[in-house]
Amino acid sequence: MSENFGSSGQIQPLSIGNVVSAAVRLYRSHLKSYLNLAAIAHLWILVPIYGWAKYAAISGLISRLAFGELIYQPESVQAASSHVNPRLWSFFRVGLQVAISLFVIYFGLAIVGGILAALLGIVLGSILGTSGIVVATTLAIIVTVGIVLLGLIWFYSRWVVAEVPLAVEENINGGESVARSWELTKASVLRIVGIVLVAFFVTLPLVFVLNYIPSLFLLKLEQGSTIYSIVYFISWIGSLVGGVIVMPFWQALKAVLYLDLRSRREGLGLQLREPPSPDFR
Repeated sequence: MSENFGSSGQIQPLSIGNVVSAAVRLYRSHLKSYLNLAAIAHLWILVPIYGWAKYAAISGLISRLAFGELIYQPESVQAASSHVNPRLWSFFRVGLQVAISLFVIYFGLAIVGGILAALLGIVLGSILGTSGIVVATTLAIIVTVGIVLLGLIWFYSRWVVAEVPLAVEENINGGESVARSWELTKASVLRIVGIVLVAFFVTLPLVFVLNYIPSLFLLKLEQGSTIYSIVYFISWIGSLVGGVIVMPFWQALKAVLYLDLRSRREGLGLQLREPPSPDFR
């Protein structure tokens, strides 16, 4: 049984739920190999610069493997690596370019939000007087945070598949891959924002348990104490495990989304097959 991505006659985008569920099925059916790659990638993070480049490349490798499954052209890890490894520094460039861009956008949005919040505070203060300071301050904070979050989500949605073209297409460099993502997503931003939010909430319970809960205990402990060091180590391990588990899902999601965008924009008559039962051996 298969889910049709469309045909050259009439291409219809997948729904938000279909994209997320397809990513889940891909992840489950290749659980062992994807987790192994994710674990290796997260260990490379400990090595500055070169290790970060390896992390970016392995992320792209997982998306390439997922994309191959989607188009009925599965590859071994070795075969896919032979395409990805020579582009190591291009993957690093993609990650760095997107990270710097989002960092700059964050500050720009924070400034705009701060200005609007200040104006709102002045207006409300003049209307409500001294008694309205708390109300004005609260609304100003909400406005600033809202502008920053919505803006970052919108821009991230434009670059969400930035590394996937580099992983699967020929004759493309890092800068062109980022531009390719921007071009493919321009007519689907709201749908992609929905996909990103749903995927975030799908992974949130796991991330909360492994990443955030251990960190909360640190707030009540004295820094430098033995118990603090033990809890900090547990928190670090939890964050590492959480990253390893979540990363393949996001990379599979990007592969599905990339294929969906190309199918709709470029008329690729491709199908997403129903994968076999997961193999947990």
